[in-house]
Amino acid sequence: MTDKEQAALGGLTRRQLMGGVAGAGLVAGMPAFAQTSRTGVDAATWTPEFVSSIAGTVQVDTAADCAKVVPLNYKGRLTYWYVGPNEASPQIDKDIDAQFWAAFAKTYPNITVEKQNLDYNQMLNKTRTAALGNAAPMVAKFPILWGVEFAAKGQLSPFKPEDVGFTMADFWPGAMKSVTWQGKTYGIPTNNETMALTWNAALFAAAGLDPEKPPATWDDLVVYSKLIKEKTGKNGYGLVARTNAGNTPFRFMPQLWAYGGGALDESEPDPTYKKIMINNEGSRAALQASYDMYVRDRSVPVSALTNTQTENQDPFIAGQLAMMIGHPSEYAAMLDRAKKATGDDKKIADAVVANMRYGLIPKGAARRAVVFGGSNAHVFNPKVVDGKLDMDAARAFIAFSTGPEWSTKLAWTNSNPGHLTGFRTSWMKERLEQIRFLNVTTSMLPNGIPFPVVPISGEIMNIVVPDMMQNALTKKMTVAQATDDAARKIKGLMGGDL
Repeated sequence: MTDKEQAALGGLTRRQLMGGVAGAGLVAGMPAFAQTSRTGVDAATWTPEFVSSIAGTVQVDTAADCAKVVPLNYKGRLTYWYVGPNEASPQIDKDIDAQFWAAFAKTYPNITVEKQNLDYNQMLNKTRTAALGNAAPMVAKFPILWGVEFAAKGQLSPFKPEDVGFTMADFWPGAMKSVTWQGKTYGIPTNNETMALTWNAALFAAAGLDPEKPPATWDDLVVYSKLIKEKTGKNGYGLVARTNAGNTPFRFMPQLWAYGGGALDESEPDPTYKKIMINNEGSRAALQASYDMYVRDRSVPVSALTNTQTENQDPFIAGQLAMMIGHPSEYAAMLDRAKKATGDDKKIADAVVANMRYGLIPKGAARRAVVFGGSNAHVFNPKVVDGKLDMDAARAFIAFSTGPEWSTKLAWTNSNPGHLTGFRTSWMKERLEQIRFLNVTTSMLPNGIPFPVVPISGEIMNIVVPDMMQNALTKKMTVAQATDDAARKIKGLMGGDL
């Protein structure tokens, strides 16, 4: 699984410091695909072409904007934890991280920052321990669904966009849902990303399909996968169904939501997170589609039950797999594999890279959907902070780091700005020119749905959903039985009080 997919799920386990589900936060009155006229971004026209057309159309002055929030001569102290670049990160990520800290020091020379760049596998548990021991940092940057656990335990301070000179309209609705708990906002989105469908145009052509057009619907994808298998002998779709692996819900939930299903009611405009939808008609239709590909048509890898997305990459670059769901970084990964290949393998790999295409994830009967990922900045409750919380230093730092400039630059290689004005900056234009297919994955953002914003979300997504798939695909249960079993498990996690 990718770092971000595992991090987003957060390793949350059964009833882990749950804090309850009743009264889970809503973003009242916020439509799923809200338009944001304040930023000039209209979700109804958010296409790859539109994303490219608005880039480079505005100029921002970060220092001037921050000065309206906290004076630039403010003297203070900040402690900050985040998952930053590591040894394996591209050099550009390391360079931008260094540029960010230099720029903040120049803008606020009198704010001393004590920062910790933590490994994502260690940060969650370390932060839990620190908060319990009243030794938490003042500010932390978390993957999108970690914050709800700390908010539910009363360990975060309420903190909203208006506290740093922004408005809710400056951010995606899904991002604002992710920082909302029991009607209060507990953070500011820093970056957001979604995935897209990747396919091999040559295998499409060999199967008699239009090589430049992806399947429009999930029903079409099932048909395409079967046809590719029959015509070419290659697997059609990179189904992922491994238990306790972040890749599984990141690829199956878009299908579930598209058909009108859900784990809870997270796909609804105003979710309550108290209604179980895992066994409704739409959820069963989605699971049936996966069953049809795996059992009936045998058009997906037989190893799908144990595969993560990593196991899809080798057959894809070898021309043995036609379609998969991936980040924009999948292209770079395939390019890297092609460079390392030799002999005949290199010829095949080079051809696959040349025939690699990106398109929107298919629609379903209810909607087009994709998992809404990213990160948020949070301010901890003064009661659990190591030392005295310097709120003005926190406000200055968050205003600086989540504004249009740095929310764009810090997301350079693998995400997108959290602040919507970032899409209109010159830095976004540079990214689009450098990162192939970025405009396609970015265009999926209005269709993004966050996992349920409840402390048990990790258990649902990492365990219950994959178990449901396994039960159906191995024929241990029927589709109906598997979805009903999943519903019982979710009800149990929620206390059985529905």
